[in-house]
Amino acid sequence: MTASGTRFGYTLMTEQSDPKSLVRQAVGAEEVGFDFEVSSDHYFPWLSSQGHAPYAWTVLGAVAHATERVGLYTYVTCPILCYHPAVVAQKAATLQLLADGRFTLGLGAGENLNEHVVGRGWPSVDKRHDMLVEAIEIIHELFTGDLVTFDGEHYRVDSARLWSLPDDPPEIGVAVGGEVAIASLAPLADHLIATEPDASLISAWNDTDGAPSIPAEGRAVGQIPICWDPDRETAVKRAHDQFRWFAGGWAVNSDLPTTNGFAGATKYVRPEDVAETIPCGPDLDEIVEKVQPFWEAGFTDVALVQVGGDSCDRFLAEAAGPLLQKLRAAC
Repeated sequence: MTASGTRFGYTLMTEQSDPKSLVRQAVGAEEVGFDFEVSSDHYFPWLSSQGHAPYAWTVLGAVAHATERVGLYTYVTCPILCYHPAVVAQKAATLQLLADGRFTLGLGAGENLNEHVVGRGWPSVDKRHDMLVEAIEIIHELFTGDLVTFDGEHYRVDSARLWSLPDDPPEIGVAVGGEVAIASLAPLADHLIATEPDASLISAWNDTDGAPSIPAEGRAVGQIPICWDPDRETAVKRAHDQFRWFAGGWAVNSDLPTTNGFAGATKYVRPEDVAETIPCGPDLDEIVEKVQPFWEAGFTDVALVQVGGDSCDRFLAEAAGPLLQKLRAAC
């Protein structure tokens, strides 16, 4: 299945850039023609070599004022441990006001790397999904503007109300990785989020009662890392240094607690292993070929991650425009 009119986004990767650089990148990405921008929301970088982890919500507030057209997403926020869902609802409503309706609240069950910092432990995956379901229910209730008291299995909300609420609350995207998660989360969400071009996720979503149909009502939003550079060897070296954690897959990535853990888990990953997964170098056609499986699987939106914070300005200035032309021509 080919998704005609696929939208392409730029990733504001908080793990690899300082906050002012992220805002500058956001402006540059809008100017060059990206359709939307997503921001990671992490307390830690994946690897120490990435070197950053600013607070995503502050950055997105600045981005909302510095940009005019692009859609904005959290990709993704975890509302189950580090953040209480009532606070996430307040942040999302405020950002929607600042962005004049351009914000989508992307939610997921999180990673130990970011959630362990508040000292509440790391629940099993089935419990995390149950917590996420309850958290989204709370967020939906608060988006009504009513006074909310909620006494659930995992959360308590006591007489909460959002006082600064947009006329149109943010739509909600949820990160899903399988049919079990889809069955419980799709009816509560507007959009699907995934990092693999897996058509079965969209099929399962569309087969779920109460889920918004993709692409008629909802969107399927994917993400893929690339490492553009005029010199391929430089690109491969940078991708290995900063993005070899990506080779572990989410089953591993969700459970490791520290950057040292990721460094240890990936110490035998070779540069050539990374280059097999991430398109590296100046060949824009190779990047298009790697992105293509997403629109073939039915994804309506794909966000690109340019690996290496120091390379982002040059990527936006020299390569992003021609790449977007090629991507739009191909899909």
